[in-house]
Amino acid sequence: MTLSGGTLDDSTELTDGTIDAVAIPLLPGVEGDHGAQPGEGAAQAAVRYGIDLAEIADRIGLTGAAGESYVLQLPRAVGSAVSLPWAGLPPRIVLLGVGQHTPTDLRRAGAALARATRGLARVLTTAGVQPRQSASQSAEAARAFVEGYLLAAYAPPTAASTKPRSAAELVLLGRDGTRAVAAVAAARTAAHATWLVRDLATTPASTKTPAWFTEQAKRLAGRASLAVEVRGTRELAAQGFGGILAVGSGSASAPRLVTVTYTPAGASPGKHVVIVGKGITFDTGGLSIKPREAMVPMKTDMTGAAVALATVLGAAEAGVQHTVTAVMPLAENHFGGASYRPGDVLRLFGGTTVEIANTDAEGRIVLADALAWADAELAPDVLIDIATLTGAASVGLGKKHAALYGTDERLVGALSSAGEASGELAWWMPLVDEYEEAVRSDVADLRHVPSDKHIGGGSITAALFLRHFVGQRAWAHLDIAGPARSASDKHEVTEGATGFGARLLLRYLADLR
Repeated sequence: MTLSGGTLDDSTELTDGTIDAVAIPLLPGVEGDHGAQPGEGAAQAAVRYGIDLAEIADRIGLTGAAGESYVLQLPRAVGSAVSLPWAGLPPRIVLLGVGQHTPTDLRRAGAALARATRGLARVLTTAGVQPRQSASQSAEAARAFVEGYLLAAYAPPTAASTKPRSAAELVLLGRDGTRAVAAVAAARTAAHATWLVRDLATTPASTKTPAWFTEQAKRLAGRASLAVEVRGTRELAAQGFGGILAVGSGSASAPRLVTVTYTPAGASPGKHVVIVGKGITFDTGGLSIKPREAMVPMKTDMTGAAVALATVLGAAEAGVQHTVTAVMPLAENHFGGASYRPGDVLRLFGGTTVEIANTDAEGRIVLADALAWADAELAPDVLIDIATLTGAASVGLGKKHAALYGTDERLVGALSSAGEASGELAWWMPLVDEYEEAVRSDVADLRHVPSDKHIGGGSITAALFLRHFVGQRAWAHLDIAGPARSASDKHEVTEGATGFGARLLLRYLADLR
């Protein structure tokens, strides 16, 4: 990523032979004119290339909507004395719709450019630059555009013999100064955190056991000089983690509880934010086994733990002024001779007993263990859990919004705002006290799924269950079952594991006061 304060009139990169394409922004037409309007730098490009870009955009039918793109491949004069007007200039012009220059529009424009130029070496653009922008507006525009570009440039890890083509290096014209540099750095941190979540979630379960995930956490945390603590089956049993042990009991791969902590330098560490992430490395449903089709994407059921890990690493990279601890309960929910059963009663950390009705509702069990431990032992100012928890959240909110619950109005409001700013949207959902009967049990302190199926509100009742394990903490629960996975590429979202949640939490931490 290169920043330059120049313009298309004076850019040395434009003629040094290293640029493969120039991306020219297009704006939506003004009232009464439905055609796209060339944006910043278009006039200079038209003069230098000797091409009427507005006429070309109109002929192609471009509207300037965010995410539109068209690559104009310019011919070369070979073996001829004719000198073309664009001789010595990059051989491609990308006409790029930037919409109304909102952060969402610019993320989409950046994503479209990444896909349109994949496989090229360097791309130069003025996209996101507007006349009379303030420094803060310019920085926010750069951040959104670069985030979109990097997120769509992601290529998943693969065992195939052919490597996916990488995206081009991006040269941003009209961007320089401290704020622009900081904005691009923040975009990189957020995108790299999302990449990490996608990498971990995409890794096959044949590789990704709890032990493997633990080693990745130790390796990455060690590289960042963060504190790591690992509890294996012996420690989990000795300290009373009956939920994590039960969920992992049917698997040949033993469960773990991993914590990674970032403490900022200096005398004032700010608040202590603890993020608990569900880490089911594969979910068969256990004895309450899933249908085959529902089991296929379950290698991604540890996305919550991946988000927690990526967030603490991103917080360290960004130098946030708060202590951040990721708590990751890791288990494979399999079935075997030692599997826990419907009807069992488990004793979780701290002594709460839970009646099991469905072994495929294992996520809330490992989260409850980890939340109770975090509340008792870590003394957090803020306690957040994140998980691909319920199909009900996806049914209710679709694939674009996480379901957001919480006991603290200020915390939930801040997370909702961070979702709006980051483009990872979360919808504030109610903790309906009348549904508390859903978690009542006749044989234990709690029942983890409702006995009365007519209550409905499966995402709500799961959140109500978790609320019993957070004490009096300011607590929020993010159910990301919908947006954590995507069936296709769409703007900055990639097919498969999307990495949803890391950017939202990093924005929350950056804004936390």
